[in-house]
Amino acid sequence: MAKNIMVAVTQQKTCDRLIRYGHELKEDIKGELYIIHVAHYEFKFLGNTEEGEALDYLYEKALEYGANLTVVRSNHVLDTLLDLVDKNNISHLILGQSQETEEGSNMVNMLKGRLSKKTEIIVIPS
Repeated sequence: MAKNIMVAVTQQKTCDRLIRYGHELKEDIKGELYIIHVAHYEFKFLGNTEEGEALDYLYEKALEYGANLTVVRSNHVLDTLLDLVDKNNISHLILGQSQETEEGSNMVNMLKGRLSKKTEIIVIPS
């Protein structure tokens, strides 16, 4: 089975280190690298008021690291991430450390509860 890596990015200032980690892992396991950003319709893209600038930044990072880039608008972030994990046969999911302290609103914990055993979650501390 293919070993593919998905890096879920939320904020521009933190995504480079996550993508870089995913790229290094990609070299080790010889899989594909996917950069994913899922944005709520109500929020600015990547927390940036200049959405075009943020898209350009992500596109440049994808080119730099030889990654596939997917940007999706959805009000169901968790379900969208789970769908992309299945669709892309993801074996390793890289996330930044959640700033949410409550168990129920922490994306990492919610994903752990719903991902299959075939996908390992790697949390990169902030």
